[in-house]
Amino acid sequence: MIDDHGYRPPQTLGMELDVLPANLYFNYGRIFSGVRIADISHQIRLVRAVKSAWEIDRIKQAAALSDQVAASMSEFLREGLTEIELAGLVEARARKLGHQGVIRMRLWGSEMFYGHLMAGSSAAVPSFLASPTGGAAVSPAVAQGASFRPIRPNEPVLLDYVFAYRGYLSDHTRIFALGNLPAELIQAHQAMLNIQEAIKSQFRPGMPAGAVYDTAVKMATDQGYADNFMGVGDQRIRFVGHGVGIELDEYPFLAKGQQLALQPGMVIALEPKLIFPGKGVVGIENTHVVTENGLKQLGHFNEGINVINGK
Repeated sequence: MIDDHGYRPPQTLGMELDVLPANLYFNYGRIFSGVRIADISHQIRLVRAVKSAWEIDRIKQAAALSDQVAASMSEFLREGLTEIELAGLVEARARKLGHQGVIRMRLWGSEMFYGHLMAGSSAAVPSFLASPTGGAAVSPAVAQGASFRPIRPNEPVLLDYVFAYRGYLSDHTRIFALGNLPAELIQAHQAMLNIQEAIKSQFRPGMPAGAVYDTAVKMATDQGYADNFMGVGDQRIRFVGHGVGIELDEYPFLAKGQQLALQPGMVIALEPKLIFPGKGVVGIENTHVVTENGLKQLGHFNEGINVINGK
């Protein structure tokens, strides 16, 4: 049918129904009466999963800035400083470096402010977010992230921050401490570094994303960390990484059962972590580009336990 203005409506209208609010969906149904509305969110996300060389360059810049944010911890981390005070100092540095201040996530109900900066037992508190870490937070209204808890010696301090630069994201985790950590946590951290290195070297284009998760779980189990890998009990997260780009949760998901094949140009945040209730979190996260030769890591700040004399 052609209206009075010569307009012929489409037979099918493609929309991203995974993020379109219900009221808008019904409004479009009334506006385009008789037109079939089809969900094209999966197809769009597949296109978004493989980045252009220009996009990868932006993400490389974001990763370099993530390294600079991590380096600022040696300047700011001090005994007795609360998590939220430290977060404010680090976040101010990130803004000075050009952080855009907004981290976009696609999953309904997901939101994040810079990321998670927590210490000791606080870091091991789970949250509503699809993340292995949560945090005690400043109130139940947010229920994730930094709290008013003072940072103490000889406990792991988790800096898991996203750098958002000119629309593109780098996801980056490093572990810090005021003084040495217990040997069991140092050993656990090294186990997560071993998992990262194995995945970087073993996985190539064409392999299913879920196989990355399977490999990580097997390695964690073989090293004795099955009960702490990516969470504890019912709070365990069934992934070990995710795609990043203009959103923090892009394709592919390195998750249980995922069959989407890795492709050159995909950008992945790989984050093997161990959660120890009452003690803290150790592990690593870096943003990588999928290449024909494996995963190319973009973040380069020291990956071991960064011990700081913060008296």
